[in-house]
Amino acid sequence: MVRKEISSKKAVSIRPYSQGVDSDGLIFLSGQTPVDFNTGELVDEDIKTQTQQCFDNLFNVLNEINLTSDDVQKVNVFLTDMNDFSLMNEIYSKQFSEPYPARTTVGVTSLSKNAKVEIEMIARRR
Repeated sequence: MVRKEISSKKAVSIRPYSQGVDSDGLIFLSGQTPVDFNTGELVDEDIKTQTQQCFDNLFNVLNEINLTSDDVQKVNVFLTDMNDFSLMNEIYSKQFSEPYPARTTVGVTSLSKNAKVEIEMIARRR
C-alpha cells in the first residue's frame, strides 16, 4: 500500500506528520486541535467553540479530496475534562447525519497548546 498525503492550508499541523493519508481509499485524518488556521493560535474559548474549530479543520482537509462528513466512518474524540462531554456532544451531533459514524471518546490529562479537545477521523472513498 502506498500512503498519499492529504493536506489543507486551512488546517494547522506541527510537523512531522501528515494532516491526512489516503491508503487505498481509506482516509486517516490526524488529530486536529482547535487552532485557527488564519492566526495559528488556539481558539481559547468554551468547549463548544473549540469542538467546532476542530471539525472545521478536519472538514477542510477532507474537502481537499472532495469528501464530506457523509464519508466519515469513525471518530475519536479526546477531552481534557469529561464534564465537557455533553457540550461537545451538542456540536458533534450537528456535524453528521444518521446513521452517525462510530465514535470513541477518551478523557486525557492534557493536549497540545492546552486545548480542551482534539478530534481525529477515519473516512472512506465511496
